[in-house]
Amino acid sequence: MRLFLLTALTMVAFAANSILNRFAVDSDAVDPGSFAIVRVLAGAVTLAGLVLLRRGQMEFLSARRLAGGGSLSLYLIGFSLAYLTLDAGAGALILFGVVQMTMFAVTSLTGAPPSGRQLIGAGVAFAGLAWVLWPSEGALVDPTGAALMTAAGIGWGIYTLVGRLEKDALSGTAANFVVALPVTVGGILVITSDRYLSTEGVALAVISGAVTSGLGYALWYRVLPHLATAVAGTVQLSVPIIALLSGSLLLGEALSMDLALGALLVLGGIALASLKPNS
Repeated sequence: MRLFLLTALTMVAFAANSILNRFAVDSDAVDPGSFAIVRVLAGAVTLAGLVLLRRGQMEFLSARRLAGGGSLSLYLIGFSLAYLTLDAGAGALILFGVVQMTMFAVTSLTGAPPSGRQLIGAGVAFAGLAWVLWPSEGALVDPTGAALMTAAGIGWGIYTLVGRLEKDALSGTAANFVVALPVTVGGILVITSDRYLSTEGVALAVISGAVTSGLGYALWYRVLPHLATAVAGTVQLSVPIIALLSGSLLLGEALSMDLALGALLVLGGIALASLKPNS
């Protein structure tokens, strides 16, 4: 039960992070590149401060750290810039679909393939997500945005896999953010030059970086070693559903039958992939 609650809290943090990012950019409070920069900076400062307060240590020079920091940067840059041209539904579908496929592919190649039940559960959950989020009425997905979100999904999938090897979730996440900071800033500055900031935009980015990203990712790294890789990939398909339901409750958006059916499929698929059959 404790693992379930911690995992659920992590998914809520991920969904809250998406809502903060979307609201800040859509309200023109901040541009996507600046949001990503402030986000990673706030996360790095907060997590490094917590590590120093407990007199811990951060490891920077290792293959695991390069993989963690590099994949985190890839996710942050791709995620922020993709929403310049993608609508929220198509973006979420691409991101979490690619995350799941990346994790399944890597684990299959490394000798730990998912079981048939886990594959079926993942398929059911992905079908539910597609039912809710797939663009309708002939809407086209921008290829540049799709490529950026695909890169973000690969980055987050690798980041998740690397996290299974972390012995200290807080120190590892803090070091990843510190390593990702210069890479993310450099990438954003090279790719885009549009900058506009407001007090509200900076505040939203700081909350996103320090709380829903930094602390949320540290919690994710803590629960990852206790989850099967296939389960860790499938359970993240709940994030877009949580975000849509939260938007309906907090922003007054109407709930539809498609949303209800899709949410049931996603949750049912996650349960099928996660729960152990009775012996």
